[in-house]
Amino acid sequence: MASFSRVGDENSLLDLTEKVAVVTGANSGIGLYILFHVARAGARVYLGARTEDKFNSAITRLKTEGLDTSKVVWLPFDLSDPRKAKESARWLLERENRLDILINNAAKILGPYAQTSDGLSDSMVINHMSPYLFTKTLLPLLESTARQPGSDVRIVNVSSVAHRWVPNPRYDSLEAFNNDFADTWKPKTNLYGYTKLANVLWTKELQRSFDRANIPILAMTVHPGNVMSEGNVKLFTSLMFGTIINWIFSLFFISPFDGGYTPAWAAASRAIAEDRRKYAGAYLVPFGVIEEASEDARREDLAKDLLATTDAVLKQYDYV
Repeated sequence: MASFSRVGDENSLLDLTEKVAVVTGANSGIGLYILFHVARAGARVYLGARTEDKFNSAITRLKTEGLDTSKVVWLPFDLSDPRKAKESARWLLERENRLDILINNAAKILGPYAQTSDGLSDSMVINHMSPYLFTKTLLPLLESTARQPGSDVRIVNVSSVAHRWVPNPRYDSLEAFNNDFADTWKPKTNLYGYTKLANVLWTKELQRSFDRANIPILAMTVHPGNVMSEGNVKLFTSLMFGTIINWIFSLFFISPFDGGYTPAWAAASRAIAEDRRKYAGAYLVPFGVIEEASEDARREDLAKDLLATTDAVLKQYDYV
């Protein structure tokens, strides 16, 4: 089993016994190890995965890592349609009376531009609109938990350093949401970065809304690091001289185990509990370091455009 030698002592996380957490996209890759760290701290954790087979496969892997999985529960979860994301949230609301930690990790990484059956960018649906609606539906439960004595409710949205690389981002229309970046040098990277910039903008606006309403919830975004994930290994292997490329990148990239630590740290670290205001709306990089997000990510006008268009599109397509 991997060790904490690179990411710090596991005692840096709070005791999460009696706490309830959700980790989406947790059946493989970074998400699996985010869940590992949170579950090992004692929480009952809902593992968001599309099928029960994927959940069972994840449980098998977690057991081989030495985790007691008795408190890991399957959350049927699919971001391909905002309606399904909302159904998942409602499913959880019917079963839980508290929610202390929400980690939105599931995402479409690099891939060709495609549209949903409703004609929307599937990258924006999977990486932004569905997590947005999932979280919005769960907010009453998160807020009620935050009002309870001794609570420490946190929302962690997994973003990426790619949010820094988006040329001239706009979020003021459906047409902007459907931008395929085909006229740019790296369309796949720019499209992914566009959705990850949306994560940071939304999270910062979410924190501002909590602060205005005096709701004691922390919202943070995390770049988990440059990770030798299963997806990256497959990508590098597919290239010419893939074996050599994989070896070179393995020298500089961190493991999925270590990649899962910073999101878990954001969700459960003692350091944040001791200085909550310092981390409100923060953008974190490995391993738990606050870093200033990009200039675009700090633009409140972009954040307001993003949320206004998101709400309008969700309403237009009867997702809400």
